[in-house]
Amino acid sequence: MDSSVKSQDLEDTSKNELPEQTSLTFNYMHVKLEEHVQLEQSTKEMIMEKTREYCTSGPKLLVKILFSIFPVLQWFPRYKIKKYLPGDITSGLIVGIVTIPQSIAYSLLANQDPIYGLYTNFFCCIIYFFMATSRHNCVGTFGVLCLMIGESVSKQLKAAGYDTDGTTTTAINSTLIANVTVCDKSCYAITVATSLTFIVGVYQILLGVFQLGFISMYLSEPLLSGFVTGSSLTILTSQMKYLLGLKLPRRDGAGALVLTWIDIFQNLKSTNICDLVTSIAAIAMIVPVKEINDRFKSKMKVPFPVELVVIIVATLVSHYFSFNKTYKSSICGTIPTGFKVPKAPDWSLIPNIAADAVPIAIIGFAMTVSLAEIFAKKHGYTVSSNQEMIAIGTCNFITSFFSGFVSCAALAKSLLRESTGANTQLNGIISSCVLLLVLLAIAPLFYSLQNCVLGVITITSLRGALRKFADTPKMWRVSKIDTVVWWVSMLASSLISTEIGLLVAVCFSILCVIFRTQRPRATLLAKVTGTEIYEDQFTYKELSNIPNVKIYRFDASLYYANKDYFKTTLYSKTGINPSLVSALQKKAKKEEEAAAGETKNRFVARFNIIKTKAKVHASTSVSAPQLDIHSLIIDCGAMQFIDTVGLSVLKEIKTDYEEIGVRVFLANCNPSVRNMLNNGGYMSNLGSGVDLHIFHSVHDAVNFAERKYREKQRELQMNDAAFSFDPNQAISDDLKD
Repeated sequence: MDSSVKSQDLEDTSKNELPEQTSLTFNYMHVKLEEHVQLEQSTKEMIMEKTREYCTSGPKLLVKILFSIFPVLQWFPRYKIKKYLPGDITSGLIVGIVTIPQSIAYSLLANQDPIYGLYTNFFCCIIYFFMATSRHNCVGTFGVLCLMIGESVSKQLKAAGYDTDGTTTTAINSTLIANVTVCDKSCYAITVATSLTFIVGVYQILLGVFQLGFISMYLSEPLLSGFVTGSSLTILTSQMKYLLGLKLPRRDGAGALVLTWIDIFQNLKSTNICDLVTSIAAIAMIVPVKEINDRFKSKMKVPFPVELVVIIVATLVSHYFSFNKTYKSSICGTIPTGFKVPKAPDWSLIPNIAADAVPIAIIGFAMTVSLAEIFAKKHGYTVSSNQEMIAIGTCNFITSFFSGFVSCAALAKSLLRESTGANTQLNGIISSCVLLLVLLAIAPLFYSLQNCVLGVITITSLRGALRKFADTPKMWRVSKIDTVVWWVSMLASSLISTEIGLLVAVCFSILCVIFRTQRPRATLLAKVTGTEIYEDQFTYKELSNIPNVKIYRFDASLYYANKDYFKTTLYSKTGINPSLVSALQKKAKKEEEAAAGETKNRFVARFNIIKTKAKVHASTSVSAPQLDIHSLIIDCGAMQFIDTVGLSVLKEIKTDYEEIGVRVFLANCNPSVRNMLNNGGYMSNLGSGVDLHIFHSVHDAVNFAERKYREKQRELQMNDAAFSFDPNQAISDDLKD
């Protein structure tokens, strides 16, 4: 009873409000949302408000800033000794032991003496302890960065007049002459490295302070993986001369990998048999043990430190059998103990190495942030990407004053730290204590260690990166574009150079994204039977097409770069080019008017109307195609934005299609697109009906289009009935006149 009364009231209300509507119209409820009103604030008011906020909460703000810069102040007071300390001590000792041979080996890769790798790992672990938000990252020397540092140092050594044998040649200018006279090659190399580390640290700190961490988003996972693999090939190539005992010039720049292999093959006859045999023996010991460590890491609480064992054994054998004197085998030489006096970077070198520091800084913080996020997600805690950049930047900045070079989070050591039970960054302090023992007492004992053993350690640490080649078939099945990005990044970084290769890879990756938005998927939608869901009719079976309604979906934002593709695919999918159809319709209309004008009198005119109509319809069916569509719905759900060019295209399409009798509706527009349409005057010519052509769902637009079409058809039927006449009756009426 109540429902009938309510429905009757609604009918009466609709009749009172719309007295001019006929029974052919329908009541349609269109959804219209009201936006929140945002108060506009001037720049002056905003500055005053922020200043007032900072002044009133000054002490609290300082404490907050202090705790954010030094996260150790938050977690260390709550440190659970019984729960965390055993794992941190065990992990710290193991990582410290493994770091010793890697520090010495990576120093050669960075074109430095072995002691400087120990300095780098010692200081950066201590600094990172105070400033890191990650609990499991292990910072220190990283192969790819050491390679990039070595290339930059090599360029500056050549510019200063040093050759690859460690002697000096004619310097270029007076400034370089001064450097040559007061500094040998080793001294000048670490001066370049520390200056480079200083500017890298400044870059990374600025990136963190200004919260520019989004830059790392342009280094996708396939890009970084390909870059690391390509750099690993370069590292492997650069270490081959140590394995074979060859004295070769260091190749840098484009084609260095190929040229180095040419030099190796040309000098194979000069191979040092002692170094070659030692290298084979070291590989035969290290590779199987590392495979066992990887395969049984779940059962082994502590991995076997095979690198350290190999170094100890090789050093003892080389010392007692005098490999250096007897077989001319190259060795590490004297490694000093203690620390050097802190020294500022050489400011005159900064302009020469500022450009080289940019890719090193980006790769360094990208690796650090990505590893921090991986471990945080795995162990259920949060990290701050900007604070991680500040932390690693501060590590490099301070280390540059203590004869260290660039560091970042190292994947292998971080995984080792996690697998051996690390809980906090306190294990970094334990690792630094192990390195301190080496720096103060043990380092000179490595005097007789052969460089070929260090080369073997460096090469065997690349196993993980080189195994990525085996993953490319699976990657190809998942995403062909990502696989192409991986190969481009790998080939560019290995065959050209690391810096240029990174730039090429980033540009190619961005071009792939642009290409995807330039030529996205465009399709027609059909209805899933019994639902309000619309899906791709070319992908799924048993979908129901809406009669005389085309639903077009464009899976990208509409902007200047893809406007032509948008129009082309729209015309192709719908099968209608409105410009051509309009031209044919206009031509047919002219023929109809010409045929109607040939009637000479009323009788003939009235009698020939039927003939003329039949004739015109017959000619029109040939010249102007019959349209099987009355409404076009554009699904804008995938359009994140449209620019002014895209807006013009939508206006043009609406005008062209409506000129041939096809109404155009938009559906699933997000608020930014809707605002662009309203502000751009997309519906300005419809006055109050502006919102009746923009819908929140495809189903809503389909219902509206079908109802409007049925209403129009009824009106046309009534008009035809009102103006229809009998020809015979017309003739008789004319005779009577």
